[in-house]
Amino acid sequence: MAGARKEYRPQSKPKPKSRPISGDTLVEETLQDTREKRISHNSEKRRSRNPEKRSSKVVATEKESEYTSSHTSSNVLSLDSLAKLNAANERAALGENAKQSHARKQEKIVVEKDVKEKIKHRRKDESDRRRRKKRIVSGAILEEGRGRRGGYIRNEEGRIGRGCWIVIGIVVLLLVILIPVGVLVVGKNSNSAPADGPSTSGNPPANSNLNGISENDIPVAAKGSYLDPFTWYDTTDFNVTYTNTTFGGLPIMGLNSTWDDTKQANPYVPALNESFAYGTMPIRGINIGGWLSIEPFITPSLFNSYQSNLNIVDEYTLTQHLGASQAAQTLEKHYSSFINEQSFADIQAAGFDHVRIPYSYWAVTTYPGDPYVPKISWRYLLRGIEYARMYGLRVNLDLHAVPGSQNGWNHSGRQGAIGWLNGTDGDLNGQRSLDLHNQISTFFAQPRYKNVIAIYGLLNEPKMTALQVASVLTWTTNAIDIVRKNGIQQTIAFGDGFLGLPNWQGKLQGINGLVMDAHQYVIFNQQQIAFPHQKKLEFACSGWSAQMHQSTNVATGFGPTLCGEWSQADTDCATYLNNVNQGSRWLGTLNTGDPKTAVTTPSCPPNSGTCECGDANAQPSSYSDQYKKWLMMNAEAQMVSFEVGWGWFYWTWITESSVQWSWKLGMEAGILPSKVWDRDFNCTQTVSNFPGLPEDY
Repeated sequence: MAGARKEYRPQSKPKPKSRPISGDTLVEETLQDTREKRISHNSEKRRSRNPEKRSSKVVATEKESEYTSSHTSSNVLSLDSLAKLNAANERAALGENAKQSHARKQEKIVVEKDVKEKIKHRRKDESDRRRRKKRIVSGAILEEGRGRRGGYIRNEEGRIGRGCWIVIGIVVLLLVILIPVGVLVVGKNSNSAPADGPSTSGNPPANSNLNGISENDIPVAAKGSYLDPFTWYDTTDFNVTYTNTTFGGLPIMGLNSTWDDTKQANPYVPALNESFAYGTMPIRGINIGGWLSIEPFITPSLFNSYQSNLNIVDEYTLTQHLGASQAAQTLEKHYSSFINEQSFADIQAAGFDHVRIPYSYWAVTTYPGDPYVPKISWRYLLRGIEYARMYGLRVNLDLHAVPGSQNGWNHSGRQGAIGWLNGTDGDLNGQRSLDLHNQISTFFAQPRYKNVIAIYGLLNEPKMTALQVASVLTWTTNAIDIVRKNGIQQTIAFGDGFLGLPNWQGKLQGINGLVMDAHQYVIFNQQQIAFPHQKKLEFACSGWSAQMHQSTNVATGFGPTLCGEWSQADTDCATYLNNVNQGSRWLGTLNTGDPKTAVTTPSCPPNSGTCECGDANAQPSSYSDQYKKWLMMNAEAQMVSFEVGWGWFYWTWITESSVQWSWKLGMEAGILPSKVWDRDFNCTQTVSNFPGLPEDY
């Protein structure tokens, strides 16, 4: 996205050869100026004797002629005349030497002053010249790190003057000037970031594509705003050419003017610009959770440093505590580094063909009283979509949080009460969320998104067990109407709301182009989490597949159904998984503050011993071979079952420490397939009871 190009590999234009500013160059130029001034001074003296104006060439010719004439005429002088002439010359020489000595002292002072002034002005001139450089509209030439900061000047010829006193003075000046300059340059070069790209070492991005533009190119009214790339923490792969163009009131700033939809994720799926046969060709997708919508269990480092009495448990309380400026800095660094282009390359390499990208409403706007960081994540969402396009990955847009919170869980932004279609501002927040879809769908109805965005999600996990079902259905119908009216032709996804898949039979049917998104986890179900390993695996094969068969049949369920989230984890032990500092079902320490949902007795299988989380949360290198085998089979069984429907999206690609919730970490540990289609278990084999595998973890 750093220039108008198709495959994000800009061809750099050749740069003119030049040499850097140096003390030698400035000295040569100073001496040249001094020499020219001396010639000019002598010319002025001659003009005082002869007011007729003569060229320097004539003066030089006459001077040479005088020199030759004086030496040849001396041969014809008498001895007496010669003696008188010598005496006169000696007296004149003494006076001339005194004058020259004084002139040399004055000239030395002038030269030293000139050198200092030239260095000062040359640096200023070079700074001005950089700002006046022709603007690169696409921002592509410097994108791949070929540009560098620092001034350049044209190669100028010069020669040192003849006086030894000048050489001595210049050497002293060079030592004074060049030693500190050299130290600064070496220090600068040693600390320079490599070519553009998010850093994994803690260094900020190089942002070298800003070298091709000037801050003066940004209108005064836009300086310091979202549209000013000089305020961005990371400009990698963004087109930094200023534009205030919007669609649906949302900026396109950062996007290229061209794109390429011919990419293919892998040989088993069509290219982006070809049709994907949903319903017969299974989706094998991955969620990119915890990136643009923060979840404490995915990135606990954002929450670990705070005392529990501060009650920093979600993005709302985190940004409220940090304050606007610090929150923006903290979260943009997270957006920049947590997911980058390499993430999408690795996702493609693992065999995925779709990505589900959760984002929150504050990517678009915020409302009075909101502490969230507004709009910055919008830019990274757009860049993420372009990275997906580069690797042939189709996108499932997932609005993960709406005003008021649709479920009261931390991943909705604010943990606690549900304020969407519920409570004092419930209707207001419902309308706000419809207004959001009006803007978002208008933006993504642009032609550039018709192939790369395959699924448009309305809302993640509305908790319909705590809301009026009729209100949610009305809101959903209104949202569909808005999105379709604005030109979205892609499949629209809506959440099952935890009502149970059979209960959707007869609801929202007759509306074309919909798919129901169900999230299937055994560990959040009080009965299923207590299944022993063998039974959990049997349920993954038979239970999930039976539900998918039932749901995809319009006579017994809604119809088109996919699994938008699932995991191989067999406990809820991961740190902060059940909200910050609330404990777990597995250990019987889940304290939700509500007796109806709290779990105060351990949930590991009966008679299995003392439940513990240490082994489940340990590094995979300490897992037994039996446990590794079970985890792999549990994942493979669920993939088989969910492919009975439209397919699946694993939750999630990367976490900081929860291995059983990260495909990337699980794949590296050998407990998830290296290719999503490369499986040994397909539910047709006999399921063993895994002898020797403890049931308490």
